Amino acid sequence: MSKSTIKTKETNADVPDFINLFADSEQKRKDSFELLKLMQDVTGFEPKMWGPSIIGFGSYHYKSERSKQEGDMPLAGFSPRKAAISLYVFTGNEEHKYLLEDLGKFKMGKSCIYVKKLSDINLDVLKNLMKETINFIHSKYPEN
Repeated sequence: MSKSTIKTKETNADVPDFINLFADSEQKRKDSFELLKLMQDVTGFEPKMWGPSIIGFGSYHYKSERSKQEGDMPLAGFSPRKAAISLYVFTGNEEHKYLLEDLGKFKMGKSCIYVKKLSDINLDVLKNLMKETINFIHSKYPEN
């Protein structure tokens, strides 16, 4: 049986071009460029496109505990989708769920946090959530 790999991979697509083309409102564009700066400041990594629609920062190699899937994923990321901005900043780790309490107005997806606009959430809490998540990823996958 062959290894299962994730389809979302880092690309060379231009991040600002993607935001300008994909974000469907001026507010979403403004929020996306604000997230670029915030995530770059927190992670220390330049933004890169992952697949056709995710902007990621840094990367790590993972191996699934439940399947044979493995691959590379960004340490943190986001996507300015039509219904909401998807934030890829939380692994679902039980120890960090308390951080969500003060985040603000959001919906929890299976693997991301959905926000309508950045002003709905506390950006200091978001920064802390990202830092804790990155620390958790580094402890879980120390070879990265």
